[in-house]
Amino acid sequence: MIPSDAPHGPILITGGAGYVGSHVALALLDAGWSVIVVDDLSKGRQDLIPEKADFIEGSAGDADLIKRVLIGNDCRSVMHFAGDIVNADSIREPTAYYQRNTVVSQSFITGCLAARVSHFIFSSSAAVYGEPQIIPANEDTPLVPITPYGTSKLMTEWMLRKAAASCDMRYVALRYFNVAGADGKGRSGQYSQVTTHLIKAALEVILDQQNTLNIYGDDYPTPDGTCIRDYIHVSDLADAHVLALRHLLRGGDSQMLNCGYGHGYSVREVVDAVGRACGKPVPTSIAPRRAGDAAQLVADGSRLKALFGWKPRNDDLEAIIRSAFEWEKSQT
Repeated sequence: MIPSDAPHGPILITGGAGYVGSHVALALLDAGWSVIVVDDLSKGRQDLIPEKADFIEGSAGDADLIKRVLIGNDCRSVMHFAGDIVNADSIREPTAYYQRNTVVSQSFITGCLAARVSHFIFSSSAAVYGEPQIIPANEDTPLVPITPYGTSKLMTEWMLRKAAASCDMRYVALRYFNVAGADGKGRSGQYSQVTTHLIKAALEVILDQQNTLNIYGDDYPTPDGTCIRDYIHVSDLADAHVLALRHLLRGGDSQMLNCGYGHGYSVREVVDAVGRACGKPVPTSIAPRRAGDAAQLVADGSRLKALFGWKPRNDDLEAIIRSAFEWEKSQT
């Protein structure tokens, strides 16, 4: 059944063959909307795109393609997930990150403006805060990114704000904290060509795909010396995108919002939780700190809850781990 607040035409999603994008596509389809995915498959997997979604292979940075798809399908609403996401890689390859994140986003926004898009939802990041001095970080925390990745996301937020001010487009930028877990029906999960996310890396050790888990630094100013992060289940994050779309469709104003649960776990606490959830300890070794890792990143997500009525359904670290474990086992 089509929702009563359905937009004109389908919703266009870039990066829908990736982790978060595929889960949001599923959430939109489950809610009754139609979806078009544009993805160049450079990082994602085509089999993660839901069967009910239309798929167009191409780049989010091809403004002419984006314009044609939007106009040809009467799309007025878009969600932009395409881009690179690894802080440490961005330090080694800064210009590549600005190209694949900021420049591609500029071209995508250009195509959207040409097609007179009304509603734009952007996949941003807690990396825009850098090393926040206030924990948990709220949306008014100073934006001082410490990596090119964080800067590339912040630059896109700036572009989006200025672009929206030039027309009647409204937007929501959702700043993700650490996304984890997998779809409860086993339809999608975390995929990456090189594993950098802690829970996925720990599960690869559990499944004997790796011998040991590296803990990158144990001398941070935290209770056990390891970094602290706010882990949000990907399905709760997908729900936030659906609520953001409904907010815009009902005439809501533009927003920048944190997506997190408001409490964090250290690397050691996550490793211990993986061991409990899987019934097997995770061998670890201490490695040097990674460049660009903040000591703590925890979200104040109260504004998201207040504005959208967002109610997380999966705020349980071991449940998040178990959902990810089921996905990882299905991929072996």
